[in-house]
Amino acid sequence: MKYLVTGCAGFIGWKVSEFLLMDGHTVIGVDNLNASYDVAIKKWRLSQLQVLPDFHFHCIDICNYSDLESVFDVSFAGVINLAARAGVRQSVKTPWVYIDTNITGTLNLLELCRVSDIKKFVLASTSSLYGSKNPLPFSEDADTNHPLSPYAASKKGAESLCHSFHHLYDIDITIFRFFTVYGPAGRPDMSAFRFVQWISEGKPVIVYGDGKQSSRDYTYVDDIAKGVIAGLNPLGYEVINLGSDSPIVLIETIRTIEELVGKKAMLSHHPFHPADVQATWANIQKAHRLLGWSPVTTYRQGITNLVKWYQDHRDWLKDIPTG
Repeated sequence: MKYLVTGCAGFIGWKVSEFLLMDGHTVIGVDNLNASYDVAIKKWRLSQLQVLPDFHFHCIDICNYSDLESVFDVSFAGVINLAARAGVRQSVKTPWVYIDTNITGTLNLLELCRVSDIKKFVLASTSSLYGSKNPLPFSEDADTNHPLSPYAASKKGAESLCHSFHHLYDIDITIFRFFTVYGPAGRPDMSAFRFVQWISEGKPVIVYGDGKQSSRDYTYVDDIAKGVIAGLNPLGYEVINLGSDSPIVLIETIRTIEELVGKKAMLSHHPFHPADVQATWANIQKAHRLLGWSPVTTYRQGITNLVKWYQDHRDWLKDIPTG
């Protein structure tokens, strides 16, 4: 089949595209290669896809309706929208680009699905929607009306648009709320990459709080990608968590990376940022029930893979800005 994957040079979009191509599908990849973080990593991911057959890349911003329209094909079996402005703290500084990409971009794609009679749409959303007041583990029916950041608010808006288009035009829509995705070629502004680089290069390791008060439900990128692809089946309208269901305390992440790298971290403690959620933990029963999906990569193995990838490409990764 033929799929449109937006954000194909992004962390999750790259891996979803790779798995679809390996399964024999055709992928039309769209990405604007913006500078939200160092584009060298995006170009590296893209280079891994461009050697595979049946991958076709277009450098397009999903905020530009007419450019998007030029690549839309009525034969698409589905549209997978993984293009996004992500990152909590950066959204506080520049909220406008988050609204443009995450809301207007999603609207453009939904409207083109309607016009082209494409009946399957997948949206990348975020665990940041759960905020700070919901009980752990987070379930999909929890209150998401109190976002702590413009990033979370923009994803709430995108989810709402999806519901409207499902209701009005019967588009089959699956929304995935991702929980702290990590692995080789991950985003350099995320903690896993930052900790590996900072410890490897002897840089101060920034820790918000004492490192014991916050935890993250780290989920390996390959597991996330397989969940997204499982969500291409007809489901109606569903919001589904993809997480590991095994949160890791931040200081334990640092200790594991210290062991794998063979160096001690130089900790630099900072106060918590008010836009951050202190803990994430996914209830993944719905993903298991509807998709038959469960994560298979252990945290230890995933971090080991990330450290090895960093060491293999250290000559250029050591200088990547971590935001």
